[in-house]
Amino acid sequence: MNAVPPIRCVLFDLDGTLLDTAPDMAAALNALRGERGLAPLPAERIRPHVSNGAAALVRLGFPGLDGDAFETHRLRFLALYAERICVDTALFDGAEELLHGLESAGLPWGIVTNKPGWLTDPLLAQMQLDRRAASIVSGDTLATRKPDPAPLHHAAAQIGVASADCVYLGDAERDMVAARSAGMRAVFARHGYFESLRADLYGAELGCDDLWDFARWLGSRTAAGTLA
Repeated sequence: MNAVPPIRCVLFDLDGTLLDTAPDMAAALNALRGERGLAPLPAERIRPHVSNGAAALVRLGFPGLDGDAFETHRLRFLALYAERICVDTALFDGAEELLHGLESAGLPWGIVTNKPGWLTDPLLAQMQLDRRAASIVSGDTLATRKPDPAPLHHAAAQIGVASADCVYLGDAERDMVAARSAGMRAVFARHGYFESLRADLYGAELGCDDLWDFARWLGSRTAAGTLA
């Protein structure tokens, strides 16, 4: 007999897992570089750094900055990104079908991201996901954020399920650390911004090549028994 309980809830990271936000993040960074008289960086150079947030992107675009100058650039980057937060951002391939399958099966899903709420909320509203998610936990919802497991526990509690009955899909080490610490099943999203890394480096149960792959794995492991 399989002692692993069925999955009753799916939690997603946001950037690089459910949404491809890299085009708009890259555009904001290059807009900032343009304001400072610098040439744009290639999108493929920026993309692997997107999940690490604003500070990592500013360090990439302006190496050597520190102190007040760095903070000025970081805040300006965030302002530029907020102005065009959902221009070219899109759901990853298979995401809409996956979410529809979960909803049709009566399985709640939520988002746990380190992105601050003042960026998460308008982005999800424009993507028309805000009213569909059973829980949205942003990087500033609690006093701590991933890799601390508290945000994942908070999402499960909001939804009304045990953490052990959840699976968390993410594309970064902190996602897998948080999921494992929370007692959730951890699945690594290879389609995200860290696709070159192997899931077993972070203790994930498995790595999925895309959201179609994740849906296939998930289908026989839910309380409903299927996502079809």
